[in-house]
Amino acid sequence: MKVLLFLLTGLLTFSACSSPEKEVGASVTLRFSHNWENTPVTSADFNTIKFTNENGEMLSIERLRYLISNVILTNANNEIYKLSSYQLVNLGEGEVTIESNEVPAGDYKLSFVFGFTATENVDGSYPDLNAASFNVPGMLGGGYHFMQFDGKYIGQNLAPAGFNYHVIRAVNIEDPNNLVFQDTSIKVSLGVVAIRATTEIEIKMNIAEWFKNPNTWDLNTLNTVLMPNFDAQILMHQNGKSVFSLGAVHQ
Repeated sequence: MKVLLFLLTGLLTFSACSSPEKEVGASVTLRFSHNWENTPVTSADFNTIKFTNENGEMLSIERLRYLISNVILTNANNEIYKLSSYQLVNLGEGEVTIESNEVPAGDYKLSFVFGFTATENVDGSYPDLNAASFNVPGMLGGGYHFMQFDGKYIGQNLAPAGFNYHVIRAVNIEDPNNLVFQDTSIKVSLGVVAIRATTEIEIKMNIAEWFKNPNTWDLNTLNTVLMPNFDAQILMHQNGKSVFSLGAVHQ
């Protein structure tokens, strides 16, 4: 009996000692920065006409906030680690970061969605976005903005005029009783990043790209009331594909 107890005790001790320890997650921080053709832009630059777009119009930024969703890291085994379901980035409120301590060290593909996909863009589903007045009116099908970008520009008459570069899911409202939608969210893939014990990743937005690539934006003709303009929303979608890039990675 004593021999049996000894063997069982030894077996349990061996099993406990040989059990693999749970892998400790790395500290990962995503930081969003903004620039105009590599010149940093912060809220301190608001309300001053100082930027020139591809079409030659000088403009200011008065508000810039946008929505990203499904922020994920994917490893070589296609295992997915979600860092955030969605995040409203507001340049006017200072630096925005996303943090996680649950990702094992390794190499990962970093991606996110600009806006919401069609399945997630459900009216009334996000009370915090409603409270932030980021929802889209029912006459345009509801759901949520992808971006609100407001400012002033110097038009052809040389007088300052306002613009509202508001990005939403494209909707054709020719028949108010039969709205036709097109998903204009953008899958943004930033390539492979190495995650170590402590890693900070910069995600850059070049604001100038909204006005230039591949469509040169003319603020004299496309300035306000863009949300119900289906064709304008498609142009925004196309230009938005080159806006984001991977910045510095610190470890």
